[in-house]
Amino acid sequence: MGINADKPKRWKGDIAESVDYYNAWFVRFAPRAYRESREKTTGQVESALRWTDNLKAVEPSVLREHPEVLPMLRMATAPPIAQDRLVGLAKVPKNLVSSMEGKARIPPHMDEQGVEEGLAAIAAIITRLADPDIFTWLHSGQKPGKQDVYRAATIVADRLCGSIANPIIRNAQEKRQLEAIGKWLTDRGYEHVASADFKLRGARKGTFTFRLNIPVNQAAGNTVQVPVDAAIMPMKASRAGLPFLVEAKSAGDFTNVNKRRKEEATKVKQLRQTYGAKIRYVLFLCGYFDSGYLGYEAAEGIDWVWEHRLDDLRGCGL
Repeated sequence: MGINADKPKRWKGDIAESVDYYNAWFVRFAPRAYRESREKTTGQVESALRWTDNLKAVEPSVLREHPEVLPMLRMATAPPIAQDRLVGLAKVPKNLVSSMEGKARIPPHMDEQGVEEGLAAIAAIITRLADPDIFTWLHSGQKPGKQDVYRAATIVADRLCGSIANPIIRNAQEKRQLEAIGKWLTDRGYEHVASADFKLRGARKGTFTFRLNIPVNQAAGNTVQVPVDAAIMPMKASRAGLPFLVEAKSAGDFTNVNKRRKEEATKVKQLRQTYGAKIRYVLFLCGYFDSGYLGYEAAEGIDWVWEHRLDDLRGCGL
């Protein structure tokens, strides 16, 4: 018997409750999560300004040593520059910019001349488009005071956080979801272990971990790592049993969930092909998941637990 996927008469009421639950959390905690992220980012922007002599010396050497400053520098221009727009303006390879921003490093296989020319082009664009209304000292020639620098840093940080507001909120929500699962389990005698110490085969009964990478086989014969948010070995698991896998999902609107619903189906298919049809995998949902999303997941053989009814985890044999 299923948990919720086989009970469509519940779906409408659960959707409404889940939306209310998410909205209540958002009003209470999302502004704080955003402020905390902005405060942290302000410190990072201040470091970037220090390394660039308050934007008076945006040099290729600085970008090479601190590639992680590039997103902040993009937000220091007028107007702020999107990543792809910077690629076009500076006429640099996209992988140079994406590697600096996504991995905080220069692409390891890029030739040295190309790196130097690319960094010089990026530096020139940032210098040319630096916002004079924020960095007033660039044109006045005066040395900025501590408060001037802090004010500029907060503006850039606000721009940067505004451009990534959804991921900030999503990360805060995911952290809270995992904390809720962890508390529910520990209250029932389960023990949290580090993911490095949790083995998919042979995990100790009554243990759980978060953010576990699981190797799965692909059609081409190669193996890739598939991440899951939580893996739980039930108290009454058989010695040869596999842990229960949980994917935490949250959504602040109905639009994006239907674009992402195939991700879970693909992951489950890979897991089943590698470990057999009986591997247990559920979604842990909070927020805006409509009947279209739920119907799709149910048709793929995927069940779910609602965060507003956490005790449904009992239906997973936990």
